[in-house]
Amino acid sequence: MCGFLTEFNISSKKSLEKSIFLSLLNLSYKRGPDNQSYSCVAPNIQMGFNRLSIMDTSKAGGQPMQSPNKKYSIVFNGEIYNHLELRNKINYTSYRGHSDTETITVCLEAWGVEKTVNALNGMFAIVIYNHQDQELSLVRDFAGVKPLFYGWDGNTLVAASQYDQIVKHPVYSKKTINPQVLKLYLQQHFLPAPFGLYEDTFQVLPGEIITFNKRGLKTHRRYWELPVNQAAYITDSQEAESHIASILDQVVERQLLSDVPVGAFLSGGVDSSLIGSAIKKYHKNAQLFTIGSDSKTHDESQRAQQFAEALDLQQTLWNLNAKEMLSYWDEAMTSLHEPMADFSVLPTYLVSKLAKKEVSVALSGDGGDELFFGYERFWSVGKNIKYQHYPSLLRKGLYGIDKYASGNKNLNAVLLSDSQAKAQQGLHSRFRKEWLDAIAPDLAAIPLPMEYQVYSYKNSKDPRTLLKQMRHAEFYGMMQKTLRKVDLASMENSLEVRVPFLDKQMLEASLKIDPLLSYGGGRQKQLLKDLLSKRIPSVKEETNKKGFSIPLSGWLRQDLKEVVKGRLMDSDLSKFGLEKKGVEKMLHHHFEGKGDLKWPIFTLYALTQFK
Repeated sequence: MCGFLTEFNISSKKSLEKSIFLSLLNLSYKRGPDNQSYSCVAPNIQMGFNRLSIMDTSKAGGQPMQSPNKKYSIVFNGEIYNHLELRNKINYTSYRGHSDTETITVCLEAWGVEKTVNALNGMFAIVIYNHQDQELSLVRDFAGVKPLFYGWDGNTLVAASQYDQIVKHPVYSKKTINPQVLKLYLQQHFLPAPFGLYEDTFQVLPGEIITFNKRGLKTHRRYWELPVNQAAYITDSQEAESHIASILDQVVERQLLSDVPVGAFLSGGVDSSLIGSAIKKYHKNAQLFTIGSDSKTHDESQRAQQFAEALDLQQTLWNLNAKEMLSYWDEAMTSLHEPMADFSVLPTYLVSKLAKKEVSVALSGDGGDELFFGYERFWSVGKNIKYQHYPSLLRKGLYGIDKYASGNKNLNAVLLSDSQAKAQQGLHSRFRKEWLDAIAPDLAAIPLPMEYQVYSYKNSKDPRTLLKQMRHAEFYGMMQKTLRKVDLASMENSLEVRVPFLDKQMLEASLKIDPLLSYGGGRQKQLLKDLLSKRIPSVKEETNKKGFSIPLSGWLRQDLKEVVKGRLMDSDLSKFGLEKKGVEKMLHHHFEGKGDLKWPIFTLYALTQFK
């Protein structure tokens, strides 16, 4: 795990001075505080690397690294869980160490870029320079666990682990904000790939390879995308449960590979508890880390303790009251190296801080909700499936009748959306149009970027088809936001977080399961719930799910009122095209208790926090 920076100049333009380059590299220092290195790998290419030593902590695992015959130079952020298996497939015996980075370089020489990347099972962002062909490739893992940002203006390519490293580079520091991307951020509360907030700045898509040749020609291709139309299903619940249980154990065993201590996050939920049950089989002394709070609505620590005791694993619990949590607010906000409006970044930051005291690697349960239909919105959209294709007027009538007859127990407001896809997209947007128009009137006529196609599927009358389409959208929508939050919060604490549910083998296994096994009112993620009840039967199934979050609504009216108000009112909102009077009205509306506007307020706060 690390933070890296690469600069590639196509024209005769002079590269950055080394001192300036290193100052940009230092922005990602906390991602890799164990060692910093620099190399001018070619006359027009320089690479820098901040290392968090996980696999082969010796100098043999250092980067930038050249391949054995010096055809390739790479910097690499992530972990390759099957790299020892890959070594067995190549007739090469002169390894200097046992790092996965060295494995990648040997594979590149044997197979080339695309075959190598397709063979990797892990989380990774890689910059590869081919000295022979004089071309540079940017590669991001298939699930998008690790970030890869870049700036490209046709002459200077800058690639980095953090977005602020791009926008503070002299070539990109004076770029203007892209209004389409700004509107997308305000609606979706984060910057999804392939977009950057500023012109000529971007992200590599999950499962994408982008290559720049010596003349500056840019080509890109997707080597992997989550399938939508998976035909072969396991329809029997017992068979599906057994299949997932076996794969989960294999995946967790593989992801425990490390030369430094490994632990896991533990909440009171299904996913992290299942990860813990698998860890127990292979690492009986593993440590689990939990954050507790004095908020009855959000605290999961008591249930997490029950799981830890049932598994007989050591748990470190950090209980904080609101005042203690708030004392870390500014510290946590410094982890936001890009606009990111997910306020659960605070508890994620705290549990990462807790874990780092004992380990350098932690396993997380992220990804389970997306792959196994854990969110309530799968049913919120699906329950209207019989009527979503009806004309608008008829849908409004049906909604009104059901509201009068049952209080909308059978139908909901999702039915009023133009399509199932728009309904799903709308459920992710917490910035109501009336407020968005009030604070950013100039954006009203601005469309979202044409390339943004996450919620573009057609209506379906078939539940299986709808669920597969929604899963695909969640995978490239909400899940990417969650992964960015976890990466930012954990790496600010120099902690590597691994995500077993997003292992390539688990992804493939989940696609074989009939979606209807976890579909219906109250049946979200039922397959995983049933598996957990068998593995840890002493802890009863949760009836009221609690989110890993904070009571931000109240904090904004009390403890954080002056902090947030000061930030928004003292910022130059005009550079974002925002109306200060509209923002002031929004704050007043929330402070006076006239409505809960925590999401739009925090979305603006996170935007102005980013510099």
